[in-house]
Amino acid sequence: VQLQASGGGLVQDGGSLRLSCVASGRSITGYDMGWFRQAPGKERESVAAISWSGSSTFYRDSVKGRFTISKDIVKNTVYLQMNSLKPEDTAVYYCAARTRSYTRVVSSDTSDFGSWGQGTLVTVSS
Repeated sequence: VQLQASGGGLVQDGGSLRLSCVASGRSITGYDMGWFRQAPGKERESVAAISWSGSSTFYRDSVKGRFTISKDIVKNTVYLQMNSLKPEDTAVYYCAARTRSYTRVVSSDTSDFGSWGQGTLVTVSS
């Protein structure tokens, strides 16, 4: 599966953005999908993930209540709605796919995701 992320940009503290990740080549119904980010000088970290069935989601603690991951199977697209953005959310955001797993809880481990998009930059100004 090929992934194309978009929707990043410059936003003020407290603002909102919606990232999109369009998949091609395969249906996202066959994949767990995740959003990850990497800030300058830091390691890539998980942000949110959703299982292939949609029954399980993951959010890192710092984004809970502010970010929402969702997907549109018809559009073969995964979204990350980001509200109440903070300067510490500034990073390059990547979407990724993991071949469908049957674990009860969706993985948030970077190493479990084998397909990656190119990243989109989110900058939150204070």
